[in-house]
Amino acid sequence: MPVGSFPLKDKICVVTGGGSGINLSFTRLALSSGARVLISDLKLTPEADDLVKSSNGSAAFMTCDVSKWKDLNAIPSEVEKAFGKAAVADVWVPGAGIFEPKWSSFLYDQEDEFYMQMRINAEHPIKLTRIAMRSLLGADKPGVVCLVASGAGITGSYAAALYCATKHAVVGFCKSLAQANEDENIKVVCILPGMVSTPLWTGSAAKDVNDQFSYTDDICITPDEVAQAMKELVEDSKYKGGALLETKKGDLRKELESAQSIVIHDQDQEAMKAFTKKLYNPIREEFKKQRGRGVATNGS
Repeated sequence: MPVGSFPLKDKICVVTGGGSGINLSFTRLALSSGARVLISDLKLTPEADDLVKSSNGSAAFMTCDVSKWKDLNAIPSEVEKAFGKAAVADVWVPGAGIFEPKWSSFLYDQEDEFYMQMRINAEHPIKLTRIAMRSLLGADKPGVVCLVASGAGITGSYAAALYCATKHAVVGFCKSLAQANEDENIKVVCILPGMVSTPLWTGSAAKDVNDQFSYTDDICITPDEVAQAMKELVEDSKYKGGALLETKKGDLRKELESAQSIVIHDQDQEAMKAFTKKLYNPIREEFKKQRGRGVATNGS
């Protein structure tokens, strides 16, 4: 049964990169909506630290390097430590990301073995979604994964080729998991912000980026505006699995028509159902093995 209305009240959320920017705004909004939140980040900003301290136990923090699967696999057990034995997060937001730093970019190409930007921006949300599904299936409960991509996930930029590639990967992944809402009661959706006034543009290390991309506040939306759109994606039943919601200056809500992949419903024609049964059965059988097995505390 697909996920319907899914209010944040009384839910548990996991937010990577929740120490600042868009993800901190979503964390604050989730807490004010009655949720509990585990922030997974390298460190907390003073603002985020104050939020955790004043939350009366509704917010918790774990140190997490999202480029390391060991850290990501530890998140379910950290949810239990923060919010009680057998607690399982209902809403997962793989929000941590970076934007074309010289040390990990197509142009400067300084790394020896892999692009860390690809690991952080593309591999981490894919892996965390798998961890989320394993946890939700184990607890036999519905859930939502809200991926954070970018308007760069549907366009291209000569000035930020690797960043665009990572966000295209996230968008394609979201569309590919539309069927999980029908089959597994787990809705995977994606927010695509335009330029946002975050530390990526306003921080002390962002001057070169500001100059190159002609950053000004008047062409940006706020982190709070993006967070509100994310909340609607999670909560509102009108957004189905695979939904892509673009939010940018002058157009804060635009669901992209190309969002959906082919999703098979129970009432579809028998021939199509037979075809998809053969195609999807290995996936459905694997998820069936995981359903009701209990809380997953690692990647096994």
